[in-house]
Amino acid sequence: MKGNQKVIDVLNKLLAGELAAMDQYFIHSEMYADWGLNKLYERIAHEFDDEKGHAKLMIERILFLEGTPDLVTRDPIHVGKTVPEMLQNDLNTEYSVAQNLRDAIALCEQEQDYQTRAMLRQQLEDTEEDHAYWLEKQLGLINKIGLQNYLQSQM
Repeated sequence: MKGNQKVIDVLNKLLAGELAAMDQYFIHSEMYADWGLNKLYERIAHEFDDEKGHAKLMIERILFLEGTPDLVTRDPIHVGKTVPEMLQNDLNTEYSVAQNLRDAIALCEQEQDYQTRAMLRQQLEDTEEDHAYWLEKQLGLINKIGLQNYLQSQM
């Protein structure tokens, strides 16, 4: 099915963000594992898998619309050096992804591509209600109980 080029372009832009988020979660999860923070490792490895799933859906949709997925272009990643910095960088990435998804959803509405819009709405829900919310909670816990207590709880 020949798709709208504007929609294909925005899907490739979103794909660049998903691939970057995937890379960032991957390195952060491995850092947590190396530091013995197994609970953080497991959760962030799960986020890596979610981002991989989002990227797969975007690739499939681009191909369905007879476009070419751009797997080379990626948004910059921001690797933290401390747990709070890593969590904050991941949260900032999720906020950016959420805004890009909102913009893409609006474009899909304008271009009357309701199937792509539905796919993106599900990804926005995952981004806001799962990923970003969980990261906000972790940063809130660090503020409430202190970094050392938080780190101990993640072992």
